[in-house]
Amino acid sequence: MGRIAYVNGLYVPHSEAAVHVEDRGYQFADAVYEVLAIHRTKLIDEEWHLDRLNRSLGELQIAWPVSRRVLGILMRRLVRRNRLYDGIIYLQIGRGVAPRDHAFPKEEVGSSLVMTVKAKPIDALKGSAPCKVITVPDIRWGRPDIKTVGLLPNCLAKQKASESGCYEAWQVDRDGKVTEGTGSNSWIVSAGGELLTRNIDGNAILNGVTRLAVLDLAREADLTFVERPFSVEEAKAAREAFLTSTSSFVKPVVAIDDQPVADGKVGPLTRKLQELISARLEAQVA
Repeated sequence: MGRIAYVNGLYVPHSEAAVHVEDRGYQFADAVYEVLAIHRTKLIDEEWHLDRLNRSLGELQIAWPVSRRVLGILMRRLVRRNRLYDGIIYLQIGRGVAPRDHAFPKEEVGSSLVMTVKAKPIDALKGSAPCKVITVPDIRWGRPDIKTVGLLPNCLAKQKASESGCYEAWQVDRDGKVTEGTGSNSWIVSAGGELLTRNIDGNAILNGVTRLAVLDLAREADLTFVERPFSVEEAKAAREAFLTSTSSFVKPVVAIDDQPVADGKVGPLTRKLQELISARLEAQVA
Protein backbone atom coordinates (compact mmCIF):
# COMPACT_ATOMS: atom_id res chain seq x y z
CA MET A 1 0.00 0.00 0.00
CA GLY A 2 1.35 3.42 -0.97
CA ARG A 3 1.48 6.36 1.39
CA ILE A 4 -1.68 8.36 2.02
CA ALA A 5 -1.70 12.14 2.59
CA TYR A 6 -4.38 14.44 3.96
CA VAL A 7 -5.14 17.59 1.94
CA ASN A 8 -7.94 19.93 3.00
CA GLY A 9 -10.49 17.33 4.00
CA LEU A 10 -9.46 14.52 1.67
CA TYR A 11 -7.26 11.46 2.11
CA VAL A 12 -5.38 11.05 -1.17
CA PRO A 13 -2.44 9.01 -2.51
CA HIS A 14 0.79 10.74 -1.52
CA SER A 15 1.89 10.93 -5.18
CA GLU A 16 -1.26 12.89 -6.05
CA ALA A 17 -1.29 15.29 -3.08
CA ALA A 18 -1.23 18.93 -4.22
CA VAL A 19 -2.22 22.46 -3.21
CA HIS A 20 -3.58 25.32 -5.32
CA VAL A 21 -1.04 27.51 -7.11
CA GLU A 22 -2.33 30.53 -5.15
CA ASP A 23 -2.13 28.88 -1.76
CA ARG A 24 -0.45 31.51 0.41
CA GLY A 25 1.76 28.94 2.07
CA TYR A 26 3.21 28.14 -1.35
CA GLN A 27 3.54 31.77 -2.50
CA PHE A 28 4.47 33.64 0.69
CA ALA A 29 5.42 30.98 3.26
CA ASP A 30 2.27 32.24 4.99
CA ALA A 31 1.86 29.05 6.97
CA VAL A 32 3.07 27.22 10.05
CA TYR A 33 3.91 23.59 10.67
CA GLU A 34 4.56 20.92 13.28
CA VAL A 35 6.35 17.57 13.23
CA LEU A 36 5.28 14.90 15.72
CA ALA A 37 7.03 11.63 16.43
CA ILE A 38 4.99 8.43 16.19
CA HIS A 39 6.02 5.44 18.28
CA ARG A 40 4.07 2.20 18.33
CA THR A 41 1.27 4.07 16.49
CA LYS A 42 1.04 6.66 19.31
CA LEU A 43 1.54 10.43 18.93
CA ILE A 44 4.39 11.56 21.20
CA ASP A 45 4.02 14.80 23.22
CA GLU A 46 0.86 15.69 21.30
CA GLU A 47 -0.35 18.37 23.72
CA TRP A 48 2.96 20.26 23.74
CA HIS A 49 3.03 20.23 19.93
CA LEU A 50 -0.54 21.48 19.68
CA ASP A 51 0.14 24.16 22.29
CA ARG A 52 3.04 25.41 20.17
CA LEU A 53 0.92 25.17 17.02
CA ASN A 54 -1.74 27.28 18.69
CA ARG A 55 0.86 29.91 19.58
CA SER A 56 2.27 30.00 16.04
CA LEU A 57 -1.20 30.35 14.53
CA GLY A 58 -2.05 33.14 16.96
CA GLU A 59 1.14 35.08 16.23
CA LEU A 60 0.31 35.04 12.49
CA GLN A 61 -3.45 35.52 12.92
CA ILE A 62 -4.24 32.28 11.08
CA ALA A 63 -7.45 30.51 12.10
CA TRP A 64 -7.53 26.84 13.05
CA PRO A 65 -8.91 24.93 10.00
CA VAL A 66 -10.56 22.43 12.36
CA SER A 67 -10.83 22.28 16.12
CA ARG A 68 -7.91 21.04 18.19
CA ARG A 69 -9.87 17.90 19.11
CA VAL A 70 -10.73 17.15 15.48
CA LEU A 71 -7.11 17.67 14.41
CA GLY A 72 -6.09 14.95 16.87
CA ILE A 73 -8.69 12.62 15.36
CA LEU A 74 -7.49 13.37 11.81
CA MET A 75 -3.86 12.71 12.72
CA ARG A 76 -4.73 9.33 14.25
CA ARG A 77 -6.78 8.38 11.21
CA LEU A 78 -3.84 9.24 8.95
CA VAL A 79 -1.51 7.11 11.07
CA ARG A 80 -3.95 4.17 10.84
CA ARG A 81 -4.50 4.57 7.08
CA ASN A 82 -0.74 4.44 6.56
CA ARG A 83 -0.30 1.56 9.02
CA LEU A 84 2.48 3.60 10.58
CA TYR A 85 4.18 2.04 13.59
CA ASP A 86 7.25 4.27 14.08
CA GLY A 87 7.88 7.52 12.23
CA ILE A 88 6.83 11.14 11.97
CA ILE A 89 3.73 13.07 10.99
CA TYR A 90 4.13 16.46 9.31
CA LEU A 91 1.25 18.92 9.42
CA GLN A 92 1.04 22.35 7.83
CA ILE A 93 -1.63 25.00 8.29
CA GLY A 94 -1.73 28.04 6.01
CA ARG A 95 -3.90 31.10 5.58
CA GLY A 96 -5.52 29.53 2.53
CA VAL A 97 -6.01 30.21 -1.17
CA ALA A 98 -6.50 33.83 -2.31
CA PRO A 99 -5.58 36.11 -5.24
CA ARG A 100 -1.90 37.00 -4.91
CA ASP A 101 -1.49 40.06 -2.69
CA HIS A 102 0.96 40.64 0.15
CA ALA A 103 -1.82 41.86 2.47
CA PHE A 104 -4.05 39.30 4.14
CA PRO A 105 -7.26 38.47 2.19
CA LYS A 106 -10.11 40.81 3.12
CA GLU A 107 -12.60 37.98 2.77
CA GLU A 108 -12.40 34.82 4.87
CA VAL A 109 -10.96 32.12 2.57
CA GLY A 110 -10.55 29.26 5.02
CA SER A 111 -7.27 27.97 6.37
CA SER A 112 -5.57 25.08 4.59
CA LEU A 113 -4.48 21.85 6.29
CA VAL A 114 -2.03 19.36 4.80
CA MET A 115 -0.58 16.29 6.56
CA THR A 116 1.88 13.59 5.52
CA VAL A 117 3.63 10.74 7.32
CA LYS A 118 6.97 8.98 6.95
CA ALA A 119 8.15 5.72 8.45
CA LYS A 120 11.34 6.22 10.48
CA PRO A 121 13.03 4.28 13.30
CA ILE A 122 13.00 6.01 16.68
CA ASP A 123 16.67 6.85 17.26
CA ALA A 124 16.18 7.48 20.97
CA LEU A 125 15.74 3.78 21.61
CA LYS A 126 19.10 2.95 20.05
CA GLY A 127 21.06 5.83 21.54
CA SER A 128 21.16 8.36 18.72
CA ALA A 129 24.52 8.23 16.90
CA PRO A 130 27.05 11.01 17.56
CA CYS A 131 27.45 13.75 14.97
CA LYS A 132 29.50 16.77 13.95
CA VAL A 133 28.23 20.32 13.51
CA ILE A 134 29.49 23.50 11.91
CA THR A 135 28.74 27.08 12.93
CA VAL A 136 27.21 29.62 10.53
CA PRO A 137 25.87 33.18 10.85
CA ASP A 138 22.20 33.28 11.81
CA ILE A 139 20.55 35.08 8.86
CA ARG A 140 16.93 34.20 9.65
CA TRP A 141 14.12 36.70 10.09
CA GLY A 142 13.51 38.17 13.53
CA ARG A 143 10.84 35.70 14.70
CA PRO A 144 12.31 32.19 14.63
CA ASP A 145 10.18 31.49 17.72
CA ILE A 146 7.22 31.07 15.32
CA LYS A 147 7.34 27.69 13.55
CA THR A 148 6.72 28.96 10.03
CA VAL A 149 7.43 27.22 6.72
CA GLY A 150 9.77 30.09 5.71
CA LEU A 151 12.87 27.92 6.09
CA LEU A 152 15.18 29.03 3.27
CA PRO A 153 17.94 30.29 5.64
CA ASN A 154 17.74 26.98 7.49
CA CYS A 155 18.02 25.09 4.19
CA LEU A 156 21.09 27.09 3.16
CA ALA A 157 22.76 26.39 6.51
CA LYS A 158 21.83 22.70 6.42
CA GLN A 159 23.22 22.42 2.90
CA LYS A 160 26.50 23.97 4.03
CA ALA A 161 26.63 21.45 6.87
CA SER A 162 25.97 18.60 4.45
CA GLU A 163 28.72 19.79 2.10
CA SER A 164 31.07 19.91 5.10
CA GLY A 165 30.28 16.32 6.06
CA CYS A 166 28.31 17.42 9.14
CA TYR A 167 24.86 16.55 10.44
CA GLU A 168 23.79 20.03 11.55
CA ALA A 169 24.69 23.72 11.49
CA TRP A 170 24.58 25.73 14.70
CA GLN A 171 23.52 29.28 13.93
CA VAL A 172 25.34 32.17 15.58
CA ASP A 173 23.98 35.66 16.29
CA ARG A 174 25.80 38.98 15.89
CA ASP A 175 27.15 38.74 19.43
CA GLY A 176 28.86 35.43 18.71
CA LYS A 177 26.29 33.43 20.69
CA VAL A 178 24.80 30.18 19.46
CA THR A 179 21.07 30.45 18.84
CA GLU A 180 20.04 26.98 17.65
CA GLY A 181 20.45 24.48 14.82
CA THR A 182 18.54 24.49 11.55
CA GLY A 183 16.06 22.01 13.00
CA SER A 184 17.20 21.44 16.55
CA ASN A 185 18.08 23.10 19.85
CA SER A 186 21.73 23.33 20.96
CA TRP A 187 23.13 22.22 24.32
CA ILE A 188 26.52 22.00 26.00
CA VAL A 189 27.98 20.92 29.30
CA SER A 190 30.29 23.82 30.04
CA ALA A 191 33.91 23.56 31.17
CA GLY A 192 32.56 24.34 34.67
CA GLY A 193 30.05 21.45 34.51
CA GLU A 194 26.84 23.42 33.87
CA LEU A 195 24.21 22.00 31.53
CA LEU A 196 23.45 24.96 29.22
CA THR A 197 20.87 25.72 26.56
CA ARG A 198 19.78 29.07 25.23
CA ASN A 199 16.82 30.71 26.94
CA ILE A 200 13.70 31.53 24.93
CA ASP A 201 13.53 35.21 25.94
CA GLY A 202 13.72 37.68 23.08
CA ASN A 203 12.26 35.38 20.40
CA ALA A 204 15.76 34.21 19.34
CA ILE A 205 14.92 30.49 19.18
CA LEU A 206 12.07 28.05 18.75
CA ASN A 207 11.03 26.44 22.02
CA GLY A 208 11.56 22.82 21.01
CA VAL A 209 9.28 20.15 22.42
CA THR A 210 12.22 17.81 23.08
CA ARG A 211 14.00 20.80 24.65
CA LEU A 212 11.10 21.09 27.11
CA ALA A 213 11.21 17.34 27.76
CA VAL A 214 14.94 17.41 28.54
CA LEU A 215 14.50 20.37 30.90
CA ASP A 216 11.78 18.42 32.73
CA LEU A 217 14.00 15.35 32.95
CA ALA A 218 16.91 17.44 34.24
CA ARG A 219 14.69 18.84 37.01
CA GLU A 220 13.46 15.38 37.96
CA ALA A 221 17.03 14.05 38.07
CA ASP A 222 18.25 17.06 40.12
CA LEU A 223 20.70 18.03 37.38
CA THR A 224 22.09 21.56 37.47
CA PHE A 225 21.14 23.46 34.32
CA VAL A 226 21.09 27.07 33.19
CA GLU A 227 19.11 28.65 30.34
CA ARG A 228 21.33 31.34 28.85
CA PRO A 229 23.20 32.17 25.63
CA PHE A 230 26.64 30.62 25.20
CA SER A 231 29.37 31.57 22.75
CA VAL A 232 30.98 29.49 20.04
CA GLU A 233 34.22 29.60 22.03
CA GLU A 234 32.42 28.31 25.13
CA ALA A 235 30.90 25.49 23.08
CA LYS A 236 34.28 24.47 21.68
CA ALA A 237 35.73 24.40 25.20
CA ALA A 238 32.79 22.37 26.57
CA ARG A 239 32.98 18.99 28.27
CA GLU A 240 30.05 17.70 26.21
CA ALA A 241 27.64 18.91 23.54
CA PHE A 242 24.41 17.59 22.08
CA LEU A 243 21.32 18.69 20.19
CA THR A 244 17.64 17.91 20.68
CA SER A 245 14.79 17.58 18.20
CA THR A 246 11.61 15.62 17.59
CA SER A 247 13.30 13.42 15.02
CA SER A 248 16.61 12.82 16.87
CA PHE A 249 15.63 13.31 20.53
CA VAL A 250 19.06 13.62 22.26
CA LYS A 251 21.86 13.45 19.67
CA PRO A 252 25.50 13.75 20.84
CA VAL A 253 27.77 16.33 19.17
CA VAL A 254 31.41 15.24 19.18
CA ALA A 255 32.95 17.98 16.99
CA ILE A 256 32.25 21.65 16.26
CA ASP A 257 33.86 23.17 13.16
CA ASP A 258 36.11 20.08 12.94
CA GLN A 259 37.34 20.65 16.50
CA PRO A 260 36.63 17.69 18.84
CA VAL A 261 34.45 18.40 21.85
CA ALA A 262 36.61 17.34 24.81
CA ASP A 263 37.98 13.88 23.88
CA GLY A 264 35.63 13.56 20.89
CA LYS A 265 33.50 10.90 22.56
CA VAL A 266 29.96 10.88 23.90
CA GLY A 267 29.96 12.25 27.44
CA PRO A 268 28.35 10.73 30.56
CA LEU A 269 25.65 13.38 31.00
CA THR A 270 24.60 13.08 27.36
CA ARG A 271 24.34 9.30 27.75
CA LYS A 272 22.28 9.74 30.93
CA LEU A 273 19.87 12.08 29.14
CA GLN A 274 19.58 9.62 26.25
CA GLU A 275 18.59 6.93 28.71
CA LEU A 276 16.10 9.22 30.43
CA ILE A 277 14.47 10.35 27.17
CA SER A 278 14.20 6.72 26.03
CA ALA A 279 12.48 5.75 29.28
CA ARG A 280 10.15 8.72 28.97
CA LEU A 281 9.26 7.75 25.41
CA GLU A 282 8.49 4.17 26.40
CA ALA A 283 6.34 5.41 29.30
CA GLN A 284 4.13 7.34 26.86
CA VAL A 285 3.29 4.23 24.82
CA ALA A 286 3.11 1.68 27.64
